[in-house]
Amino acid sequence: MICNARQKEKGGKPTGLEYLEVGSRVRDDESKRNKVKVDEDHGLYEFFRHKDKALSTPAEEGNHGRPWSAEELRGKSWEDLHSLWWICCKERNRIATESYERDRLEAGYGEEDSEKRDMTVRRTQRAIKQVLTERYYSWQEAQVVAKDDPEIDLSGQGPIYTPRDFEEDIEEEVLAESEGEVEQKPAQITA
Repeated sequence: MICNARQKEKGGKPTGLEYLEVGSRVRDDESKRNKVKVDEDHGLYEFFRHKDKALSTPAEEGNHGRPWSAEELRGKSWEDLHSLWWICCKERNRIATESYERDRLEAGYGEEDSEKRDMTVRRTQRAIKQVLTERYYSWQEAQVVAKDDPEIDLSGQGPIYTPRDFEEDIEEEVLAESEGEVEQKPAQITA
């Protein structure tokens, strides 16, 4: 039987947080738990994958997907990227919580799988940052182009975009043709 390390240090009696070692799994002895009623949807449960056990099995820990690539994320909306970022944060919190529990319980398994899972989540977060950085640079470049565009007004007064009338473009071309200012197109060579 493994007792709570803090209780051992203080020399006190165990508080019901003893754990029984069963093979390679460590599980909570529920008969010695405190009988405090807790809301089933309590927010702290999100730090664990399962409400009924503290640690995932090695098979559960090793079962995860691949990271999202930047190419896949480029087509996602801002809201999707924002949601995925916070899902990754929650997953990293779960990984850290289980790692802490594994160390506390001296479980002896799951560290390598946990590190792989954490690396997968971190790669997804890195790809999200890359996509958002690309969008930021594109936005800055668009602002520079917009300053020189007569159809766009960045002053903040009036409409931002006032498209020129298509008929104005045609009238300008007709006027230019009548004055002989239209450039002659080079002859196409056909073979």
